[in-house]
Amino acid sequence: MELPKTIAIDGPAGSGKSTLGSLLAKELGYLCLDTGVMYRAVTLAVINDGLDMADEAAIGDLAQEVCIDIRPPSVEDGRDVDVLLNGEDVTWKIRQDAVNAKVSPVSTFRSVRDAMTEQQRRIAQENNVVMVGRDIGTVVIPDADLKIYLDASVEIRAHRRYQEMLERGEDPDFNAVLLSLQNRDNIDSNREIAPLKPAEDAFVIDSDCLDICQVFEKAKELVLSV
Repeated sequence: MELPKTIAIDGPAGSGKSTLGSLLAKELGYLCLDTGVMYRAVTLAVINDGLDMADEAAIGDLAQEVCIDIRPPSVEDGRDVDVLLNGEDVTWKIRQDAVNAKVSPVSTFRSVRDAMTEQQRRIAQENNVVMVGRDIGTVVIPDADLKIYLDASVEIRAHRRYQEMLERGEDPDFNAVLLSLQNRDNIDSNREIAPLKPAEDAFVIDSDCLDICQVFEKAKELVLSV
């Protein structure tokens, strides 16, 4: 049986799409590309160059110049992939607080999204890939062999994220977590550039009443049926 070469997984923040993407990629022996790491890498480059966060032209130029590669993990330190920025391993550097604080505005610039889309398509052409994001099936690889949209209510997603934070020893406020996801949903769904929505030919999985194992099994069924 010939399996889909490119699998697109989209969905709102906190829906579990990154976890699903990682599980599917390991099951199939594919590269898992969570496109959010590429925007983090660009943001790190912006910080390293000391660019003004409001200077879209300069940031867009930088996004066109940098080379970002996503490769299978070379180190057993908990990473799912290696993230290389101009050949430098920045897998953990892109998780720094400074990047967390600035990645959202950087990722809204059209010039940045255009540059990252080109690189994401290059990676998809070079690999068997499970690509995860918010506009993969609609914009990045609209010709993907399989498109999955993983959805869940904002309340369920907030509860899951809240539990994850508790398990990491943090002391979160549930209402703050819920509000953060509601704000992110509003931004993602109403932005002018590549708004979050299911592709017309995507298979929608509602995970409100499913755990990750059940979601994974549904996704595997889709992989084998296309």
